[in-house]
Amino acid sequence: MWNSNARKLMLLGAVLAVAIGGAVVMGQMPPRAEPRAVTPRGPLLESERHMIALFENAAPSVAYITTEVVQRTGLFTAEVGQGAGSGFVWDTAGHIVTNNHVVEGARRVFVQLDAGKPIEAEPIGFAPEYDLAVVRLKRVPKDLKPIPLGTSKDLKIGQTVVAIGNPFGLQRTLTHGIVSALDRELPTIEGFREVAGVIQTDAAINPGNSGGPLLDSAGRLIGVNTAIRSASGSSAGVGFAIPVDLVNRIVPSLIARGHAPLPGIGIVPVRPDLVARAGISGVVIAQVTRGTPAAEAGLQPLNQRTGELGDVIVAVNGRPVESVSQLAAELDRTGIGNTAELTVVRGGKERRVRVRVIDLRG
Repeated sequence: MWNSNARKLMLLGAVLAVAIGGAVVMGQMPPRAEPRAVTPRGPLLESERHMIALFENAAPSVAYITTEVVQRTGLFTAEVGQGAGSGFVWDTAGHIVTNNHVVEGARRVFVQLDAGKPIEAEPIGFAPEYDLAVVRLKRVPKDLKPIPLGTSKDLKIGQTVVAIGNPFGLQRTLTHGIVSALDRELPTIEGFREVAGVIQTDAAINPGNSGGPLLDSAGRLIGVNTAIRSASGSSAGVGFAIPVDLVNRIVPSLIARGHAPLPGIGIVPVRPDLVARAGISGVVIAQVTRGTPAAEAGLQPLNQRTGELGDVIVAVNGRPVESVSQLAAELDRTGIGNTAELTVVRGGKERRVRVRVIDLRG
């Protein structure tokens, strides 16, 4: 009995051996794969080397900004929320420029540079009418590197631009594109004012890029990335940046005085909704402040008793003005200390008046 079973086991083993041997012989088991040899790449393209060098030179000057904001959750309760954005080094004294909306209302602000630890910063200047702000590092690193400054007055549509920032909290992200359009207007402060001369770009700008630098192909700052136009809230190839020439006027004032100069001529306009309801196109003057350039130029306000219109401003320096925000933008474009030519209408007659632009906060 034992011999019979043993012979069966031996026979079964022989059959299995033949089957396994046959499988090997017939090549049904996969051969051992060897890694392929790497094909030599050759040198990078000149355009690639240039972009890499631009990023490596500019990245240490780009800041990752995080904020703590107290948010009310009920009548007697609140919680601390967090925000994030971008910024860049302005000078070796530790001033960091960003958007006003990045740090507005923040209880605490932290700035992270390069691979270092976050440094707490103190907000020292706000310009909500330009969506710009400045914070100062409480501890200034020795190797702080200000970003190179360019100009925006000679930009051309089609030239290459680069954006560096922290979209969605992803630090040190580089995107590039072109100047898509110039001289756009960007509403701020609930639409009461507009930033003039805004740069439009198709370089990807996303939430978190706000306050970061827009650079030209030489690595110079030409704008501060501020907003996107998108139904989804993400990049749709239409981003906007505050021009650096404006930034270079506003930031020194924020550092020195904590606020920006406010260009004006000394008038109080009639509320825009009332003007629109009356079907009037232009800026209707409600009051003229005594001793201001508007008073010196003889501008007449609305007669509060009879309701008779005085002067209605319809253009500045030949550019049509239909709202208070457009008037503010044109006066800002003219610049404090310079003279603006107003086109005004009174009693159906149009005339031109030269008025000096002053700092209403001066």
